Amino acid sequence: MIRIGTRGSALALAQARWVAERIGAEAEVVPITTAGDVGQAVGDKSRWVSALERALLDDEIDLAVHSAKDVPAELPDGLELVAIPERADPRDAICGADSLGALRPGARVGTSSLRRAAQLRAARDDLDVVEVRGNVDTRLRKLSEGQYDALVLAAAGLARLGLEPDGLLGELVPAAGQGALAVEARPGSWPLHGLSDPSATSCVGAERELTRALGASCNTPIGAHARQLDHARIELTAWVGRADGSAWIRDRLEGEPATIGREVAQRLLAAGAGELLQ
Repeated sequence: MIRIGTRGSALALAQARWVAERIGAEAEVVPITTAGDVGQAVGDKSRWVSALERALLDDEIDLAVHSAKDVPAELPDGLELVAIPERADPRDAICGADSLGALRPGARVGTSSLRRAAQLRAARDDLDVVEVRGNVDTRLRKLSEGQYDALVLAAAGLARLGLEPDGLLGELVPAAGQGALAVEARPGSWPLHGLSDPSATSCVGAERELTRALGASCNTPIGAHARQLDHARIELTAWVGRADGSAWIRDRLEGEPATIGREVAQRLLAAGAGELLQ
């Protein structure tokens, strides 16, 4: 029996069950409460994964399933990412309007992401971009109650819950790993034949290398999205900006998966990204 650890939210459970159905062995899904679930350390990405990592290191679970965008660039000693399955739609989605252009000046737009907030402000400085907390159902309820004119969420998360957005925001650069799942484990603990997708693994790896090379944290507005061009090359798009959207840098480059993340990071730093990251 493989014990699969996950957060207890509806989305996290759906993701873990999706993995359980595909690993080719009898599995048990084990919900674990994280610091993020009880509202601690807001703004710290590790709040979603550290409890699961402790459970792995303590041999309470065998695998942990995360949203790849929530996994910090540096993993604890004794753990590794053992699978990146086929990626879902990495784009941001909007609920409450079919596009950013459809929103009236001063519209109240909710998001829990610093990256999304920065890019929204950069694209439309006339919007009132505010933080919204809670799981997807809670956020959508607040939208229906009129607390917000629109919400910006991950398209993949909505799809995994069987929900559809009103529009997709291809103009925003997604977070590194967005739309992908990451399976974490102790090295050599369980073979997961066929679960990893080569394209998703290369693309997410390049995105994570970009954020690592920039020394980025969850408190830094950074977007990174890679797409496979052929078996040997990918295209990586990156966005770095200030939280208020007043200054930003965007870059796009083609290259080899093993090196493109560092190359784009160096180009961003040469263009002044270091000052924005501060």
